[in-house]
Amino acid sequence: MKTAIHFYILTNNHDFLLLLLSIKSKSILTQKFIKMRTKQFSAQIILLAIVIMLSACNSKPKTEQPAEKSAEGNWIQLFNGKDLNNWQIKFKGHELGDNYNNTFRVEDGMLRVSYENWDEWNGTFGHIFYNGEFSHYRLRVEYRFVGDQVKNGPGWAFRNNGLMIHGQPAESMDQDQDFPTSIEVQLLGGNGTGERSTMNLCTPGTNVVMDSVLIEQHCINSKSKTYNGDEWVSVEVEVHGNEIIRHFVDGEEVMHYNQPQLDPRDTTYNKLVNLYGDKMITKGSISLQAESHSTDFRKN
Repeated sequence: MKTAIHFYILTNNHDFLLLLLSIKSKSILTQKFIKMRTKQFSAQIILLAIVIMLSACNSKPKTEQPAEKSAEGNWIQLFNGKDLNNWQIKFKGHELGDNYNNTFRVEDGMLRVSYENWDEWNGTFGHIFYNGEFSHYRLRVEYRFVGDQVKNGPGWAFRNNGLMIHGQPAESMDQDQDFPTSIEVQLLGGNGTGERSTMNLCTPGTNVVMDSVLIEQHCINSKSKTYNGDEWVSVEVEVHGNEIIRHFVDGEEVMHYNQPQLDPRDTTYNKLVNLYGDKMITKGSISLQAESHSTDFRKN
């Protein structure tokens, strides 16, 4: 699972064609689609150390600049290690694009969530979104938690971050909304007092199905081990539209579920059903969180 190129044969009549391409090459993909008569195809991309296998048929990227191709082969890097081009930032209570306290930054080739400029926690949750919507892909992340949690940060947010997938567009978030309606792949670090798994599932404004049962519980733990200290952790998510989603830690699957969908109990439900045309979620944004503990993400 840690090699640069991954090949997948799906059992649901989806044919994936791995291509070296940037997110902007939808027209090229369309030509390939006609020529090869494939039904659906995707490419793998790296986001920081985050890698996505993108289904171009279902994605609607908005990037103004092409993503950087990895020297490894079919992986395409979304984070260039230099700046935040093609990313947009949203903090609770702030306009889209306001990088409150310079929390999201690029230093030493890493994308950092830094609380250096914060005196204390004030409830201002933040998210950084990569431009575009994605449906069928593979996502790889290398992350670590660093330093102490900002003063007065909530206990549950200690060494806590998340990969928000199948999310609503950043532009559709309300001014005072804490989190995008999405599927959260929760990243946790150990607290020194017991087991604390990573790559868990949380569902802000959403539900999923596990073992044919609709799950309305907000968070479900994975079966991963606990990662303590400031060590780098390598994780992956495999996403197949509205079908199965799998979480991996160090190449081993730690949980899976399917049928991600909007939660009728949530205040964003009506707005997003009208936006999506259905309560079932087949694609969406990808974002990283800022919720009181500094976190580093590095580029492979």
